[in-house]
Amino acid sequence: MCLKKSDYDAKDITVLEGLSAVRRRPSMYIGSTGSRGLHHLIYEVIDNSIDEAMAGVCDHIMVVLNQDNSVTVVDNGRGIPVKKVEKYNMSAVQVVLTKLHAGGKFGGDGYKVSGGLHGVGVSVVNALSEKLHVEVRRDGHVYHQEYVRGEPVTKIQKGESTKNHGTVITFYPDPEIFEDIDYKYEILASRMREMAFLNKGLNIVLLDRRDGQEKKEVFQFKGGIVDFVKYLCEKKDILHKKIIYISNKAQDHELEIAMQYTNGYMESIFSFANNINTTEGGTHLSGFRGALTRTINDYARTNNLLKEKEDNLTGEDIREGLTAIISVKLKDPQFEGQTKTKLGNSEIKGFVESTINAKLAEFLEENPSVGKVIVSKGIEAARARSAAKKARDLTRKKSLLESSALPGKLADCSVSDPQFCEIFLVEGDSAGGSAKQARDRRFQAILPLKGKILNVEKARLNKVLNSVEIQAIITAMGTSIDEEFDIKNARYSKIIIMTDADVDGAHIRTLILTFLYRYMPQLLEQGYVYIAQPPLYQIKSGKELFYAYSEKELKTVVEKLKGAKMEVQQYKGLGEMDAEQLWETTMNPETRTLLKVEIEDALIADDIFSTLMGNKVEPRREFIEKNAKEVSFIDV
Repeated sequence: MCLKKSDYDAKDITVLEGLSAVRRRPSMYIGSTGSRGLHHLIYEVIDNSIDEAMAGVCDHIMVVLNQDNSVTVVDNGRGIPVKKVEKYNMSAVQVVLTKLHAGGKFGGDGYKVSGGLHGVGVSVVNALSEKLHVEVRRDGHVYHQEYVRGEPVTKIQKGESTKNHGTVITFYPDPEIFEDIDYKYEILASRMREMAFLNKGLNIVLLDRRDGQEKKEVFQFKGGIVDFVKYLCEKKDILHKKIIYISNKAQDHELEIAMQYTNGYMESIFSFANNINTTEGGTHLSGFRGALTRTINDYARTNNLLKEKEDNLTGEDIREGLTAIISVKLKDPQFEGQTKTKLGNSEIKGFVESTINAKLAEFLEENPSVGKVIVSKGIEAARARSAAKKARDLTRKKSLLESSALPGKLADCSVSDPQFCEIFLVEGDSAGGSAKQARDRRFQAILPLKGKILNVEKARLNKVLNSVEIQAIITAMGTSIDEEFDIKNARYSKIIIMTDADVDGAHIRTLILTFLYRYMPQLLEQGYVYIAQPPLYQIKSGKELFYAYSEKELKTVVEKLKGAKMEVQQYKGLGEMDAEQLWETTMNPETRTLLKVEIEDALIADDIFSTLMGNKVEPRREFIEKNAKEVSFIDV
């Protein structure tokens, strides 16, 4: 092979100065340039205000979504320092807004506990904003400065006198960077609520001033994480009224835990370190899990709630139906990367364990009725686990979990490389037959599902594994489920849920998503899951065919064909389309539209699945009434 010679010398080395690196590679700093990254901008600014709250010098934060798509964050903290930093010959405000890894969180007495440890937050927001205005209230005056795409366009200006203190930052997300600048109120409300729960007594206001979306909420919780657990369990049937609360302080760290058991089968445990949601867990979570298992088993043995011949309860047994919040605050947390999703401090594990061992045991002795309920729930779970093990063994013998034997109704694709393969989970045999005819057999697999699959929100694992339809999904995916899940064994890179555009179709879609979220969440987290978007109407005019995917699109097509003869057909289901139409509108990668399923916030997802698929009817009714106006089309 002859390689083309090219020069590569010192002149080819490029150094990105200042914040240009952030603008060149924004995803490295905020995760993406889509919705997640857009919301992350607000979080980075708020984190600084929250750090002021944790330092005890701020008790009010306001976030405003302005009419012009800018965002304003106001706090009554100390205000960013404004005096000159001699090393850079510029004000401290400008250093913070233009230098990566600059701030008061790398030593000294500015902050004992902080979430924004990497110091890139507000400077990254500045870099990715079309415009940014900072207002600092401190030292008896108001100071202002303007920036454009990270560069200062004015010097810091000393303004009017004031007795107030704090910082006001208004920024305009740069449309050159972001795919869209449409903030989702509910995502932000969830984050604000979370921060208020984690910082007892802190007042956070979220105000939406955008046309047609005007809304205001105030978040403040005197009970802190106890109120957090109460909120999370509102839509569940609880097993004991009194919420277990445990706290402890040491020189450099403190711990709070609140927990309550429900009659559900899923565990909902959320861990935080310095207010950061550690979605991948870490030493605080592993310490909690280990100590909880030991303490409950010790209590059960001491109080003869477990028979001598009975095995100890496993951690999985004890955590069934548990809702818990674990919050640690520490001086020098060790996070994995800028995403800060896993805590690594080894000393925290022992601190959490010793606290649980002592204080949970004390609580159970003082509240024996709660202790008995927890142990009984665990024993029940253990029996179900034994049944689930038998179900697993049986399904393995039937070659449904581990072997290469695939479900008989699966029409698999011929390509074996998962990165090029996709599977359609199709509602019903009729639509499944059409999809099998329509597909490209090289890379598209079809799995028809009969009727409505089991609602896993209301079933234990043994019942889940006995469901024929769910067995078929598990086998087709190749990943196994739950603790045995391994995404490396995924047989497809796209899992596309294709159901009718009616109420039944929406229900089936929700049931499938509930199963995937509860037993294969990594598929959603890593972007494997999609929802097909079949058309709602076919419009025929002469020899021309048009498809409309919404009421709005239908009106547009009708307007376009005004005066011409036309026939409008409303599709009641996928089975009404012939194979060619189904391919062209819904399955052809060149012409189809797919909706990617993303989990913006695990807390939101957990709450929605509990609401829609749980036992309580009232929260579900309220959710439907509240969100009905957002639905543009329902075919009854």
